[in-house]
Amino acid sequence: MKNIHIGNTEIGGDNPCFIIAELSANHGKDINIAIETIRAAKKTGADAIKLQTFTPDTITLDAKNEAFLINHGTQWDGKYLHELYNETYLPWEWHERLFKVAKEEGLVCFSSPFDLTAVDFLETLNTPAYKIASPEILDIPLIEKCAKTGKPIIISTGIATIADIDLAINTCRNVGNNQIVLLKCTTSYPAPIEDANLKTINNFAETFHVIPGLSDHTLGTIAPTVSVALGAKVIEKHFILDKSVGGADAAFSLDVEEFTQMVKSVRDAEKAIGQVSYNIGSKATNLSKLASRSLFITKDVKKGDLITEENIRSVRPGNGIHPKHYKEILGKKFAKDASFATPLDFKHIK
Repeated sequence: MKNIHIGNTEIGGDNPCFIIAELSANHGKDINIAIETIRAAKKTGADAIKLQTFTPDTITLDAKNEAFLINHGTQWDGKYLHELYNETYLPWEWHERLFKVAKEEGLVCFSSPFDLTAVDFLETLNTPAYKIASPEILDIPLIEKCAKTGKPIIISTGIATIADIDLAINTCRNVGNNQIVLLKCTTSYPAPIEDANLKTINNFAETFHVIPGLSDHTLGTIAPTVSVALGAKVIEKHFILDKSVGGADAAFSLDVEEFTQMVKSVRDAEKAIGQVSYNIGSKATNLSKLASRSLFITKDVKKGDLITEENIRSVRPGNGIHPKHYKEILGKKFAKDASFATPLDFKHIK
C-alpha cells in the first residue's frame, strides 16, 4: 500500500508511527481544559489531537425506552444514550478555536464525525482527515461522504466483522479514495489486554492492503508498544490531563505522564526494530577481539616442536588465527620459539 499524508505528515512505510491523542470526553465541558489538553498533548510527543463531532441529537434519539438504556456491564450502565452524549459532547462552537490552538502547537487536528452534518461542518474547518469510530463502520452513507472529500479515512474496527470491514473499505475505494488506515480496536472500556489480539494488525495490511494501526482501550502502554513490532503505523489512545477530575472516558485514558511514557516506549520500539542488518555494530566491533575466539599457544614451545592439542587451543580473545584452521595446523611444526599465551600466527608454522 502507498504512504498517505495527513496534513504535512507522511504515514506508512519507514516513517515513524503516527501517534494520536484522543480528546474524546476529557474536556469536562470546559473549553479551557480542552485547550490545555491540546497543549499538553504536544508536550507528550503526540503527533495529532483528535476530536469527536456530534451532538446528542445527531448521534441518537432522546428516548427513554429499554432499547436506549445502557446496561451491558459498562461504567455507563443506567444511563440512556441521549443522557450520556449530552454530558460528553464537544460543543461545535469550540471546534474552530481548538483547531487553531492545535495548529499553533504544531499538532495535526482532525475529528470523528458521527453524522452527515458533522462532515459538512468539518469541511468548513478544512479538517485534514476523517476518523470513523468503531460503531460508525456500519454507517455506509457516512463513510461514503467522508471518502468523497478525497481526504484520508482512518477506520476503527471494534464492532466489525470481516464482511463489515470489507464493505467499509470498498465504499472508500468505490469513490476513488484509497487513502485508508485501518485500526485494530477492541470495543470494551477498558479493554482486557488478552482481547487485544494484536496479530490482527499485520493481517490488516496483508488482507486489505491498507495502512494498519491500533486504536487502544487497554490500560497502560504495553499494547501500543507491542503493536509497533506487529506493523502498526498509527496509534490512537485516549488522553486526559488529570484522571482525578473524572469523566466518562477517564478510566481508560492516559494522563500526561503515562502518555509521555507511551510515546517514548513506541519510539524506543521503533529504534529497536530498526531494519534488516548483519552489521554487528560499532560497540560490538570494538569488543569483538576481546570476546571472540582464536588459536593461542598454551605452553612454551621451541622451533621444530610438533603442533599438538597440548600446545595450542581455541580461547578468548580473538588475536590469533581463526579456529577454523585448528585441524589443518595440528601435526605441523613450529617455525620459531614461542612462549605461553602468544596468539598463534601463520609465521609460527612451518
